[in-house]
Amino acid sequence: MIQPPKTPAQIEAMREGGKILASILDGIKKRVVVGMTELEVDKWVEQEIIARGAEVTYKTPEVNFPNAICISTNDQLVHSIPTNYAFEKGDVVCFDLVITYKGMKTDSAFTMVVGEEPKGAKKHLLNYTERSLYAGIDAIKGAVHVGDIGAAVEKVLKEGKLGIIRDLVGHGIGQRMQMPPEVPNYGLKGSGPLLVPGDTIAIEPMATLGGEQIKNDDDGWTISTRDGSLAAHFEHTVLITKDGAEILTRI
Repeated sequence: MIQPPKTPAQIEAMREGGKILASILDGIKKRVVVGMTELEVDKWVEQEIIARGAEVTYKTPEVNFPNAICISTNDQLVHSIPTNYAFEKGDVVCFDLVITYKGMKTDSAFTMVVGEEPKGAKKHLLNYTERSLYAGIDAIKGAVHVGDIGAAVEKVLKEGKLGIIRDLVGHGIGQRMQMPPEVPNYGLKGSGPLLVPGDTIAIEPMATLGGEQIKNDDDGWTISTRDGSLAAHFEHTVLITKDGAEILTRI
């Protein structure tokens, strides 16, 4: 058994929390405009989490992140600390959020272009990275090996000729933010741990318009692309069911 079993009440708490999280991310999509700062978004997110009866997971002792949400801009990939940076037209920005509701965690992320419709290489990056997420989810037909999910994600990212981030992975989630198993964005069908109905995981493809190498920034949290290329990140928390997967982090 990879994960401790969840009660029906815990799974329902993840459903409820996932909808809260999804509605907050949807609010970000509608609110973010050119000139808004990362810290203004962070403040709004924290207020929304608390107002909806949830907990700011990133600020708990389990994580000890200084803010309510990770906001990664352009060549920043993940775990970026919000700053006073004001968004500019054309910025590629990822918003990655974890919340706790009734003791259970959910995790989701999306990437957008600020102030304009994605086009050209940016549109290609976002489209293929998001498509790879849903390919990974569609690979779940019931009990499934982690390698089946990773292989499906990898296939789409390779089709898009994107740099696949291999040093960062998805993960189990539920009673804690980070639980077994690791869920890489690459893999071989039929390999890896077996997920069974009742398990919950965060699938989170990360890709670049350049290379696969990453670097840690001086703030101790932010991870960026080593070559400065633009990055994208999409993520959902999903529940393995007897015949597929239920996406918990969408409205």
